[in-house]
Amino acid sequence: MRKKVLAVSGSTRKNSTNEIILKTIAGLYQDRLDIEIYNRIDELPYFNIDLDNDSPPQSVKEFRQLIEGADGVIICTPEYVFSLPGALKNVLEWTVSTTIFSYKPFAFIVASASGEKAFESLDLIMKTLLQEPVKDNCKLLIKGGRGKINETEDWAEDMTLVEIKKVVDAFILEIDNHSQNQ
Repeated sequence: MRKKVLAVSGSTRKNSTNEIILKTIAGLYQDRLDIEIYNRIDELPYFNIDLDNDSPPQSVKEFRQLIEGADGVIICTPEYVFSLPGALKNVLEWTVSTTIFSYKPFAFIVASASGEKAFESLDLIMKTLLQEPVKDNCKLLIKGGRGKINETEDWAEDMTLVEIKKVVDAFILEIDNHSQNQ
């Protein structure tokens, strides 16, 4: 049975490198995963604790429901000014008052020029939201991400695709283990 995965692009740019990576994963694993690519992070309002109550904005409700309904979540994001993109940080902040990420199978990829600071930041944030560390084999830093894919969305570097597959395979194993333990 195919597992349901929510894939979140941390970029607001349409057809970004990060979205292309998620589309590539969806294509490679279409027989095992039902991947919904969420590329609407710019549609959520700025996080406001006063709005985070029993009836948050509709876009926030919908995003939370997607997380709850998924067997696992994967994020692929760039790094902006040595940090996470503001829109991605914002959507994650909308989950802080919930437990929807708690112990949920999770993986992430940072594909950017450098990406080290965004990688560290996302790792720390998700450790908090998941209530456990992200497994080392479920995270990947792709330095020079834009140069790994050419303009026709072909992988210019096969080793990067191999590393992405390793992460997704480990992520699927986490989903399977989580399903068996419930």
